Amino acid sequence: MAERILIIDFGSQVTQLIARRVREAGVYCEIVPFQKADQALKADSPHGVLKGVILSGGPASTTEEYSPRAPQDLFNMGLPVFGICYGEQTICAQLGGQVEAGHHREFGRSFLEIKEDCALFDGVWEKGQKHQVWMSHGDRVTKLPDGFRVVGVSEGAPFAAIADDKRRIYAVQFHPEVVHTPDGAKLLRNFVRKVAGCQGEWTMKAYREEAIEKIRAQVGKGKVICGLSGGVDSSVAAVLIHEAIGDQLTCVFVDHGLLRKGEGEEVVRLFREHYNIPLVHRDASELFLAKLTGVSDPEKKRKTIGALFIDVFEEEARKIGGAEFLAQGTLYPDVIESISFHGGPSVTIKSHHNVGGLPERMNMKLVEPLRELFKDEVRDLGRELGLPESLVGRHPFPGPGLAIRIPGEITREKLDLLREIDAVYLDEIRKAGLYDAIWQAFAVLLPVRTVGVMGDGRTYDQACALRAVTSTDGMTADYYPFPHDFLGRVATRIINEVRGVNRVVYDITSKPPGTIEWE
Repeated sequence: MAERILIIDFGSQVTQLIARRVREAGVYCEIVPFQKADQALKADSPHGVLKGVILSGGPASTTEEYSPRAPQDLFNMGLPVFGICYGEQTICAQLGGQVEAGHHREFGRSFLEIKEDCALFDGVWEKGQKHQVWMSHGDRVTKLPDGFRVVGVSEGAPFAAIADDKRRIYAVQFHPEVVHTPDGAKLLRNFVRKVAGCQGEWTMKAYREEAIEKIRAQVGKGKVICGLSGGVDSSVAAVLIHEAIGDQLTCVFVDHGLLRKGEGEEVVRLFREHYNIPLVHRDASELFLAKLTGVSDPEKKRKTIGALFIDVFEEEARKIGGAEFLAQGTLYPDVIESISFHGGPSVTIKSHHNVGGLPERMNMKLVEPLRELFKDEVRDLGRELGLPESLVGRHPFPGPGLAIRIPGEITREKLDLLREIDAVYLDEIRKAGLYDAIWQAFAVLLPVRTVGVMGDGRTYDQACALRAVTSTDGMTADYYPFPHDFLGRVATRIINEVRGVNRVVYDITSKPPGTIEWE
């Protein structure tokens, strides 16, 4: 029988990591903001029986009036509960314990001393051991509710891990979901598999079969069009939908002329020849370049590209005619943002990428078969579907393409130059076996010329910057520490092979304070 875990979000910046750890344990889970937790606890779900609830961390203090709370009914439902940081504090506050502010604060690495064994620690930690954990709290529990016992302490938290074995309620003051708690994923796995009793049968194979049935049920005999960008999300969505409904799907690939070297041809070849999926390829590069003439402001570039993409896509979709459905590669993080803890509006999904307002403009219904998946799960689904690793493992690529990697005005000459630079750089990264260790790598064509000496002559040519970062989610990032001989080799190849470039620099800015892209 299908089973799921509910994660109640109190506004933590790392709630998504909890969900990813649960899914890594083979269990489906959903995130809901605390304001909607009551309904979520009572609602039926196509993903099956609710087996347990996790309460996330958050920025609030339970000592404040009107601070967030879990539904009180939760503690009477007999469901296993796992509270993390703020989640522990609200459990204690709601069940008769006490939380106080102004005590010793803990931020960063700390060490947990295991005082007693419990189901949460089974096979991971033993009584008397000390283990590194990650703390981030100012308040702390000062009195436990009846029925709880202390199973772990830290220097600043005498109730750092607590257990009510009879009611199957466990809570920790630290964050097991982050990598700085090395055994944290094992604790979450223990909760969902051993405490909550989940079987761990949620796999990409199962998701694929379930998604195909859903697509067939939703679409029936209708026609679907899919905006194909050549990226991982839209490609996986297209192949999955085609497997479900065959030639009822037509893909529309609007080539805006801002892709990397050979990408447009690769998309056409893969979908027409390898998968035999009906594909409309519209080369609109001249149109996009004309519209971008004289545009140098980064935001104006994005808006120009986004608006024109929608116009061209709509034009091609109308030529196909008769489509009731529009397919998009919307992912779960987009969905979570739209029902955020703060109740704010959804983050702006780039209109040229997720086809913006087209469903409303064209009176179409959405097919979004990836809306329950994280990015790494989409890659796994792509592998399950047999897509080549060169596509599913590809670094993220922005919707506006190379336009935001050329500060200043866009010209065909600049685009051609950047494509060659980028191709050399990525080729060297792959040859060094570093591609999969890097979140994103690319080159930027700088809006400056510099003096150089080549042969016996003086040059006055373009400068370029190389960028490579490590990250888990793109929210924060650090530069990749290439060896100097690698950078020297890349610079030599670029200057020798790309006519018009005489200087190469490497960007070592982290995010924050910088961003990953330059514009």
